[in-house]
Formats: sequence, structure tokens, C-alpha cells
Amino acid sequence: MEYTKQEFMAVATGREIRDGELIILGVGLSMLAGYFAKLNHAPALRPFTEGGIYGATPVGGLPWGIECNRISANATSFTNAIDALGFLVASGRADNGVIGAAQVDKFGNVNTTGIWDAPPWKEGRYIPPRVRLNGSGGANDIAVGCKRYLIMASHESRRFMERVDYVSSPGYLDGGAAREKAGFVGGGPSAIISTLGILRPDPETKEFILDAYFPFTDVEEVRENTGWDLKISPEVRKVPEPTEQELANLRTVDATGSLRKKR
Repeated sequence: MEYTKQEFMAVATGREIRDGELIILGVGLSMLAGYFAKLNHAPALRPFTEGGIYGATPVGGLPWGIECNRISANATSFTNAIDALGFLVASGRADNGVIGAAQVDKFGNVNTTGIWDAPPWKEGRYIPPRVRLNGSGGANDIAVGCKRYLIMASHESRRFMERVDYVSSPGYLDGGAAREKAGFVGGGPSAIISTLGILRPDPETKEFILDAYFPFTDVEEVRENTGWDLKISPEVRKVPEPTEQELANLRTVDATGSLRKKR
């Protein structure tokens, strides 16, 4: 079956999600991956949004926001961001989360704040960005508090950087034990799933290395589109293509086809 890179990324991300997990999902591809997993192989998944909607299933397609009628109509409970981020996430109760990234670096730090000609870390002070982005929203809370979380990003060298312009949501900071020294409750990103493959952190250095690549690409293309000297796992493999059932389940969730971009 034909599929887009975004659809493959959503399926690959969904495969990383385990049955029974308490998981926080944002809108867009994050929610598509989560509800695909619930329909496909994780029926006991316990999803919630940063707005406090818990135990819902999208109705009539993916929602446009974290509290729109498509996601709130059949919720088990409907509380608020204080309960979602301040209680479930900040306390370390959330098993998993999914966030996006405008930029991501080799230690899994995410920037969704802005794009700079001269990043603040080079200037030694905060300066206004050339392009202002949406900010972290609840992603910083997810990155700090979830037991683990997944990062989804379009794989381009301008996005996969040696060092992000600004850390909106921390990964493993400078690598090694830096995250533990910072005292974060959560365990950090377990994978970066891109439009080309899957990267995972080295157990010691915490630098992300290529674990698997998608069938329509190869190791060299992934390296060419990465802004640091990407290391390759000795067991690097090709990710299995989505099955017909997986694609059918994915498109049942994305009923309107709103995220089915061209390949």
C-alpha cells in the first residue's frame, strides 16, 4: 500500500507505545501516533492531554486542539492543565509522552521557541529570535516529568543539529549523567522518530545514534540529513513497512486525512 513519510513516522512512533501506559499526547502527529497505537495493539492505553482530557477517543477525525469537541465528547474525565501537567506529569506518574521538535540535537534537546542567526548560547545572553515559534507549551513538562518520552521530527540537517539554538524542552542536556545531576523526575527521551528513521540514545554518552532506517531511504541519506557526525548502531536495521492493517487503523484515526501529506 502507498503511504506518506508522515504516516510511516506515525506508525513507527505508535509501535514504540506499550499497552497499558499512561501517556500524554499533543495534537497532530503526536495524537495520531498515540491513538493509532490504542486501536492497533494497545487497547488498554490510557491517553490524556495537557488540557486535562483523560480516556477519550477522537470522534470524526483528529481534533484541532487539546480540548476541541472531537477529543472531549467521550472523555472519561475532563479536568484541567494543573491536574494533567502538575499532578500526573510533574509527579512522575506518566509513563510516556510524545512531543514534536522544530530543532533537535544529538542529546535529544528540543527547540520550539525560535530560530536565531546567532543563538543565545553563543551570545551569552537571550536576544529576540529571527523567527518566533510557538514555544514549548506542555512539552517542557513532559520532557522533565515523564518516565520516558518520544520525539517526532522531520529529518533535515537544519532541524537535526549539533546543538539547538535554544533548549525549550531538555533531553540529556550535555550528555552522560547531566540529566541526573539536574534532578529531573523523568527518565528522558527513549527515541527520536523522524521521517527517515529511528535514533536511540547511547546508554553511556546519551548521544543519539541511528538504530533503524525506513525502507525508502538508506544510512547515507540519513547521515547526510543530520547536522552532526551521526554514529550508526552495529545492529542498524531496516524498519518493517506498515502492514495493510496498520495503515487501515492509522487512517481510521485520521478519518479526515488531515495529516496525510504528500510523500
